[in-house]
Amino acid sequence: MRDPFYETSRQFHMLARPHFFAPVIAALLGCATGRLTPVADHHQHLFSPDLMAVLAPGNPNFRSITAREVIANLDSAGIQKAVILGTAYLYGSPSRNFADEYARVRAENDWDAAQAAQYPDRLIAFCGFNPLKDYALEELERCSRDPRLNRGIKMHFGNSAVQLENPQHVEQLARVFRAANAHHMAMVIHMRASISRKFQYGARQAQIFLDQLLPLAPDVVVQIAHLAGTGPGYDDPPADSAMAVLADAVQRGDPRTRNLWFDVTTVVDSAITPVQAALVTRRIRQVGVRRILYGSDAATPGSPKPRQYWAAFLRLPLTHEEFEQIARNLAPYFTENRR
Repeated sequence: MRDPFYETSRQFHMLARPHFFAPVIAALLGCATGRLTPVADHHQHLFSPDLMAVLAPGNPNFRSITAREVIANLDSAGIQKAVILGTAYLYGSPSRNFADEYARVRAENDWDAAQAAQYPDRLIAFCGFNPLKDYALEELERCSRDPRLNRGIKMHFGNSAVQLENPQHVEQLARVFRAANAHHMAMVIHMRASISRKFQYGARQAQIFLDQLLPLAPDVVVQIAHLAGTGPGYDDPPADSAMAVLADAVQRGDPRTRNLWFDVTTVVDSAITPVQAALVTRRIRQVGVRRILYGSDAATPGSPKPRQYWAAFLRLPLTHEEFEQIARNLAPYFTENRR
């Protein structure tokens, strides 16, 4: 049975120019030596001890994850860089209630920032929050002033109980999109609506996103997580119907998709079927391999690590040249010189 923690636990199973070229050269050397590895992991998470204490009840194997552990997993996979996507939105989930909620959100984002700052040449941190909360714009503004957090924000529509068919939700999200664009902060969005709450999700919601939200952030990277699904795997027809709307828009050259990227985090695992693999491959080719970003999600106990997810991804029926391109892809937010 899927409980409120499902929106979190399933997904977690689950500028100096030389710094830009180093990981690209590393990926190319990997190709030359027969070991193809991604330049970067575009979907990683940390959990502070305080957040762990909130999530651990009922999940005894759950534990804190630090930047040091992320770096060890990246090294094992031969990956040079990663973005730490803030999980402070978990404090704002409707399934939880904290009198000091916003203070906890700020503290979690600051903890992520401090962790990533230990490895400034390899890790960057994004600010996380529930976009429907009254403090959402305040936290975005605060993060925009912090050089450790001003590259981007992470939003999780499922955990935050966002419903794109709700005009009030779209109105609030529009404020966030405009503010992110004004501060030139990229957005990584877990677009899949809540499964445990049985919220509507599919082509209609994706069209609303495309028509009413994406045009409000024309100048920044908008990265759709998990190919518009949730992972692990790609056995989610509603998510694919949403992805199809976005992929069709990219394929026909819709100008609103100019800065739209997609990460493949956890959509390909060891259990993927040939039919699902073919569908993932079709979506990747629809949007073009240059828009596809590798990611592996949080390395929680028992979940696959970046190296294992990359090995699973290589089972897709893509060409070697397509895999090489995806491995080389590096989102622009890594290379922008932010102060």
